[in-house]
Amino acid sequence: MKILTKKTMNVIIYCRVSSDEQADGTSLDFQERVLREYCARNNYNVLHCCREDFSAKHHDFRRPQMQWLRDYCRKHKREVEMILFLRWDRFSRNTEFAHVFKRIFLDEMGILFNAVENPIDFESTEWSTLFNLYAGIAQTENAKISRRTRDGIRETLLKGKCANKAPRGYKNVRTSKHDTSVEIDEAVAPLVRLLFNEVAKGLEAPDYIRKKYACKKNYIAKSSYLRMLRNIFYVGKIRIPASKNQPEMIVNGQHTPLIDEATFYAVQDVLDGKRKKSVKVNKNTNPDLFLRKFIVCPCCGRPLTGSFSKGNGGKYAYYHCCNQKHGRFRSTAANELFYKHLSCLIPHERILNLYGEILKDIKKDNNKGVLQEISKLEKEMEKLRLRLNRVEDDYMDGVINAEQYKNMYQRTTDNMRETESKIEQLRSINKTKVEAQLNYSINLINNIDKFMEAAPVEVKIKLIGSIFSEKIEFDGKNYRTNSYNQVLDLIYQQTKELQGHKNKKLDTSCEVSNSVPGAGLEPAQPQWSKDFKSFVSTIPPSGQTVSERRDSNPRP
Repeated sequence: MKILTKKTMNVIIYCRVSSDEQADGTSLDFQERVLREYCARNNYNVLHCCREDFSAKHHDFRRPQMQWLRDYCRKHKREVEMILFLRWDRFSRNTEFAHVFKRIFLDEMGILFNAVENPIDFESTEWSTLFNLYAGIAQTENAKISRRTRDGIRETLLKGKCANKAPRGYKNVRTSKHDTSVEIDEAVAPLVRLLFNEVAKGLEAPDYIRKKYACKKNYIAKSSYLRMLRNIFYVGKIRIPASKNQPEMIVNGQHTPLIDEATFYAVQDVLDGKRKKSVKVNKNTNPDLFLRKFIVCPCCGRPLTGSFSKGNGGKYAYYHCCNQKHGRFRSTAANELFYKHLSCLIPHERILNLYGEILKDIKKDNNKGVLQEISKLEKEMEKLRLRLNRVEDDYMDGVINAEQYKNMYQRTTDNMRETESKIEQLRSINKTKVEAQLNYSINLINNIDKFMEAAPVEVKIKLIGSIFSEKIEFDGKNYRTNSYNQVLDLIYQQTKELQGHKNKKLDTSCEVSNSVPGAGLEPAQPQWSKDFKSFVSTIPPSGQTVSERRDSNPRP
């Protein structure tokens, strides 16, 4: 008599969790143990065990193990007969994709798939009702979890707390079992401050600054770098994104600001292209050929370019025109002649002294005016805060709708930010000492040639662009330009003569005070002037008056 034995079925078991906490626990091990015991009782042969710890919120086929399972079954569809999992919510939490799985595995490949705890007989007439019921319950539960998570995150943000991973320059610190805070990461914070400060100057392209400072160990990707520069978190505020019924909001955070607001909004202006750019600095500018951007050929008027040539065992830099017949000039000699040309700029001693006296008087007379203006702006700021509170109360009481609230909130916060910026500027002005800046500015004017020679190439380019409003003509022996900066025409005595015009004798009865350029409450000091402070100490005091310096620097 022949004994019939039950056929062994080849199955793949699938275990899934949707969070790292579940993966670290026993959920995956529990699922695998139950599934293997079930297969042992039913004489099933387990081919593989897929353990998934990836959450695919919007697309189930983004799961790595699910992709592997689909590809494996397509290649071995004659070997695999069934896919088993613990519950339907472990396989899919989306009704649409549950039907897609049925079409791929059951209808196209002929591979059965089922849950151990809630099995469905796909040969019965009620399978579609049960299938939609189980998949729908899982999708509903997933939607509830998602809503609770979003509401919890928004409530955390409204309290001014960081609900996600802290941005670069900060670190998450756990204060208790269920509470965390954000603190400044002193190892990374200096780099973040440096990047913001450099971009705020507007002297170099933001991406060039990233490549210059954020490289190698401190590498920052371009996309995350731009997000960092736009992140208002660094000024002690938190941006709350808009939801279905709530507009976007900005609230004060509980963390310590890493960047001051003046620097942050200056960076925003640079990124938005609102700040007027000065002379563009090329990162490849050679220190020996820094005049290449400014000098032109005396024959054709084209800008002179630069190159190097080898000879006598070394490399030598030359300025030359694109037309080789117009000549070429050794860069070392041309640069020395340029410094000598600048040394011929002798300042008007009377104008400098008068300018200093006027600035001191203005500073003294306007201290009271600055304090009054600060008080006025602080009262205006208080009115704006009260107005913002009224807007929020009207929205909560249903007096205004969400769109009106959004527009009124945005307008009021913009006015508050602008007013606060004005207050900070006035406070910084009131603290500034005019005498130190005045002495520094006069020292710069009197030693412009020495400053130029000692400065790095980037600063040289900024200085030349500020002094010369037009291109400089160089014939190999002399420099000539059609015009200087209008302020320098007033401060220096010989600009007209250096342009090739006769220099009229200064009339002692002229109204000098009416010609002094206005500088507001402080000496006019460009952004790049701070770069020279390191050079002031290196220049020895000449001990010469302006008249003595005129004698030691004869006119060309």
